[in-house]
Amino acid sequence: MTEADYRALSFWHATVDDDLTPRPPLESGTEVDVAIIGAGLTGLWTAYELQQRDPDLRIALLEKEIAGFGASGRNGGWVSALFPRSTASLAAQHGREAAIAMRRAMIATVDEVGAVVEREGIACDYARGGTIVYARSDAQWADARAQVAQAREFGVDALELWSADRVHAAGALGAVHDPACARVHPAALTRSLARIVESRGAVILEQTAVTTWAPGRVDTDRGVVRARHIISALEGYGARVAPLRRHVLPLYSLMIATQPLGEDVWQQLGIEHGQTFSDGRHLVIYGQRTADNRMAFGGRGARYHWGSAIRPEYDRVAGVFAHLAATLRELFPVLPELSIEHAWGGPLGVPRDWHASVHYDPSTGLGRAGGYVGDGLATTNLAGRTLADLVTGADTDLTRLPWVGHRSPRWEPEPLRFLGANAGLLAMTAADAEERATGRPSLVARAMAPLIGH
Repeated sequence: MTEADYRALSFWHATVDDDLTPRPPLESGTEVDVAIIGAGLTGLWTAYELQQRDPDLRIALLEKEIAGFGASGRNGGWVSALFPRSTASLAAQHGREAAIAMRRAMIATVDEVGAVVEREGIACDYARGGTIVYARSDAQWADARAQVAQAREFGVDALELWSADRVHAAGALGAVHDPACARVHPAALTRSLARIVESRGAVILEQTAVTTWAPGRVDTDRGVVRARHIISALEGYGARVAPLRRHVLPLYSLMIATQPLGEDVWQQLGIEHGQTFSDGRHLVIYGQRTADNRMAFGGRGARYHWGSAIRPEYDRVAGVFAHLAATLRELFPVLPELSIEHAWGGPLGVPRDWHASVHYDPSTGLGRAGGYVGDGLATTNLAGRTLADLVTGADTDLTRLPWVGHRSPRWEPEPLRFLGANAGLLAMTAADAEERATGRPSLVARAMAPLIGH
């Protein structure tokens, strides 16, 4: 692929102020202290944090495409404290104190990313304005009140209930405002981190496809890299390599971006710079006001593909884009005529129990992190700091968090994987339809909740 091809990946790639020409690949075998598979945010944050702890480490990042090619450069731009498993679910599995520690770590990570952005002078439009989650039905309003009550029970989050007169989404009875979220240009953040770790001695080997790995060595299509420590940071793309094939399921999420909107429009919408937004439906949607005043809006709904297939044509599904545009109009009827100037998508990584995790085995030197289910912009930073502590042998509060060493079940073989994943998508669509029809919390959603970490 050429720089022009990479520019076409998403709105974020098209507008990032960086040269997307691929870096040179691995030319022959080499030896380093740490080999990181994948130059997305998990890999880059891990390299960055390792350099903070030991500047003399020889670090190589191995990337099949370019840094930020995958979800790190195509997501919704939410640096949020969201974790795929709810605090209540974590408490049930790991205990109350562990769940609270995990939640506190996630909230702190939102500001940690902001601190690095400021310290390193990264121009990525970071603005911390929180998330507005509109409640647009009686069922959603009841769920909003329950969320706030649960947050008070654990005593960690600063969630607020906003009344209907504070929000401007159609039919909104109110909203939950979570201050622990920032808006960001994700490709700008990712590409900047790549330049920073490179300037400090790390080598980023692009156009280098990893085929497998084992203790002490990483096999690529261009030679063998030998390393004491090997970290896989592939997220959804892990499903395409043998060591992780059934550990993660690649599920597509798609986005659109409009033309820039006038300040008068944004005042009618009630969305300020730095604020992100969603609503309480079960089939997830997410949006942000970009720094240049566009609406960047995305959601789930694209189906899972047989055999965990990942192909460029799956990034763009006309029907899903049309649905996103219609949903945006339904959410905000005051919007003017919209021009959809960018449309894109990509796979995110889903573990079988929707529980993100970090692993490192000091006896083998093998580690990995991922399974963010689309909530990775902040979680990758926490993963990078945690992996850096684990690799360097530090015993810290981060290495004792409950996601460290968590083992998710493996996904079922086909055809069960195909049937189950797509049935889940249909169930979430059905749950939203059920709530619209009955005005009550969905029985379908209640049945699905334990399967998706709630």
